[in-house]
Amino acid sequence: MKKKRFTPQQISVILKEYDQGKSVEDIVREHNVSRASFYKWRQRYGGMEASELKKLKALEEENRRLKQMYTELALDHQLAKEIIEKKL
Repeated sequence: MKKKRFTPQQISVILKEYDQGKSVEDIVREHNVSRASFYKWRQRYGGMEASELKKLKALEEENRRLKQMYTELALDHQLAKEIIEKKL
């Protein structure tokens, strides 16, 4: 899996720079971030503190793991149903 390049704290600092009046062009150039990423961060994390952002990232990661676990269990269940049907 691809490792994220920016930590929640770094994203929070970048967004605060924008809130303090720094232009998007300067931020994009200084931090080597694409405009799309910056605007996506702003839409998603705008107004959050670093601690809130860190909690949100942790919850998103937990949600991803739970979805993966559910998918694996659903496949196991489907496989078990098919085996039982073949035996009958």
